[in-house]
Amino acid sequence: MIYVHWIVLVVYITVIIATMIAVLMDNRQPAKTMAWLLVLFFLPVIGIVLYIFFGQNIRKQRLMSQRSLDELSKRSMLEFAEQENLHIPESQRPLMRLFAKQNLALPFKDNLVEIYTSGYEFFPALLQEIGKAQKHIHIDSFIFCDDALGYLISDALIDKSQKGVEVRIIYDDVGSWSSHNQFFERMRDAGIDVHAFMPVKFPAFTSKANYRNHRKLIVIDGRVGFIGGMNIALRYVKGFGKQSWRDTHLRIEGGGVYAIQRDFLVDWYFVDRTLLTDRKYYPPINASICNDCLMQVVSSSPTDAWSAIMQGYVRIILQARHYVYMESPYFLPTEPILFAMRTAALAGVDIRLMIPFKGDSRLVDWASRSYVEETVEAGVKVYLYKAGFNHSKLLVSDDYISTVGSTNVDFRSFEDDFEANAFFYDKEMSLRIKKVYIDDERQSVFLEDYYHKILHKPFIHRLWESLLRLFSPLM
Repeated sequence: MIYVHWIVLVVYITVIIATMIAVLMDNRQPAKTMAWLLVLFFLPVIGIVLYIFFGQNIRKQRLMSQRSLDELSKRSMLEFAEQENLHIPESQRPLMRLFAKQNLALPFKDNLVEIYTSGYEFFPALLQEIGKAQKHIHIDSFIFCDDALGYLISDALIDKSQKGVEVRIIYDDVGSWSSHNQFFERMRDAGIDVHAFMPVKFPAFTSKANYRNHRKLIVIDGRVGFIGGMNIALRYVKGFGKQSWRDTHLRIEGGGVYAIQRDFLVDWYFVDRTLLTDRKYYPPINASICNDCLMQVVSSSPTDAWSAIMQGYVRIILQARHYVYMESPYFLPTEPILFAMRTAALAGVDIRLMIPFKGDSRLVDWASRSYVEETVEAGVKVYLYKAGFNHSKLLVSDDYISTVGSTNVDFRSFEDDFEANAFFYDKEMSLRIKKVYIDDERQSVFLEDYYHKILHKPFIHRLWESLLRLFSPLM
């Protein structure tokens, strides 16, 4: 018995060292590797638990199967996607080619787009389209809340299911943890096909808890699609809860719906192992829609070799000549994004970043402050949105390219989560997104007005923020 504690100590040290070696052998970004090594070194027991749940790298595990599935889904879509007179401007080809090669994201023309900036606009439009559904309804949402709004939408879905409409729902198991299981069972009992994305059940799937489906995709009959930042939750309706959430969401009608449908069906295969390729999921595009609004739906996931959305952001920022306006609820940028913002700002490009005046996470707010200060020093203009919590994720540049989707400007969105953004190559659409940003800016305060206070923060505050920055790749 006298040697038991030595045996335990040796096993303990061996496990710690083995875990550290595993982190090093992942060959991730140095900042993320260092963050995990610090956690394992200073909090060894807690660190190992956190690593098991949130740290293991699955990027290489499913790479080939995901690419094969993407190829299959692309081919099934190509059978039905006929586009005559598709013209891609020369200036936009490099970025579109990047997305096509990295993500198999095809460009589609002839798109009608409605922009929603509040739940008061989005949810009535969604309920109206659900009411019109004749064949199928596909919903992919990070959060499907069992609040009053969630029940209202679920009742509408149950009604359509009972009338013979195919209804499929994917919700993220971690994002929807607060929603009771009976809420989803009620829809299953009514004939709706409901799946949790990557369920977390101890001890199985613990290593997958960190990789969540953050996408917000809805397709009705293959003719109307929704994409953006809004989950299905009452918090987006002003007046409910402590702080209403401001967000941006889009309704698409036209060729781009094929791309949204394709991304949903890829996710559906992931959760149901059923590859749906029937023509009814890609119906003919309304011939009356004829315009030059080009769009690509670009997705990213931890199974990708590289983050296509992050690469797209970097390219847009670095090729901008006049301006880039961005909104993100969280700002914990990867080094490529931070480098691009600094470089463009120092080159005289008008780079503007809008973040919430008060976020929904104190730790993230503290961790982001050093990044914000660094961008301000390089000439980035930072605005703090005060009319609620701004959960919007958008970017617009030089009146010719814009994007709206689920992707935050942080490590998690670019590296760990399953995300989807719509990218538009159209002047009119860019000007509309630009107006959304300008309207939000009017409800914001310019950070430079407070910058002198930041420079004179107490030492302990600056130390705390710098310490949290070390762990920002894990948040």
